[in-house]
Amino acid sequence: MNAQTRSAAASITPLRQFVVEMTRLVEATDDEQRLLGEGRPLLARLVSRDDWLPDAFAQPHPDFYQQYLLHADPFERFCVVSFVWGPGQKTPIHDHTVWGLVGILRGAERAVRYGRDEHGALVAEGEDILPTGAVEAVSPDIGDIHAVENAVADRPSISIHVYGGNIGAIRRSVFDPQTGERRPFVSGYSSPAVPNLWDRSAEVRAATC
Repeated sequence: MNAQTRSAAASITPLRQFVVEMTRLVEATDDEQRLLGEGRPLLARLVSRDDWLPDAFAQPHPDFYQQYLLHADPFERFCVVSFVWGPGQKTPIHDHTVWGLVGILRGAERAVRYGRDEHGALVAEGEDILPTGAVEAVSPDIGDIHAVENAVADRPSISIHVYGGNIGAIRRSVFDPQTGERRPFVSGYSSPAVPNLWDRSAEVRAATC
């Protein structure tokens, strides 16, 4: 095994550790408040360092933000996704229908939160600028409708999202900003591949030599 391969195997260790910790958490509880409360510091630790995300899952597209699956729990209790935003790229107004945590790995994001008035129209309720290292939560119980964009004008931003389901296969909605009309969508993912979290051969060899 060459040095580059050893480095790649070692660098993904923080993501593998995060997946193990989140798996233990979802096995221990399905209480949303506990999942968000205990999951937040786990994600904060993951995004506090920027040496583990494989380059293939950090690539922007010239026209569209990218949504790369990093891991999906086999029972679809949670998934981990990297979102890559080129300059000027943003989402439509959308919901999630499940709990979620968003941690900023590189750059910054601007998120506009929406609610509904007494007539059912969408109303912007506030704007947050999330810098590198910040972690934010969403869910139908605490606020589930927002629009997100890259807050950095001249380079990509990357955020790591954890959702309480296989988010790429969940039926969700986007909303017309003027009428509030709901339109169903299923986001899918931007790549057919996921990173290999489980090749620990380099560290095992190192420990036995």
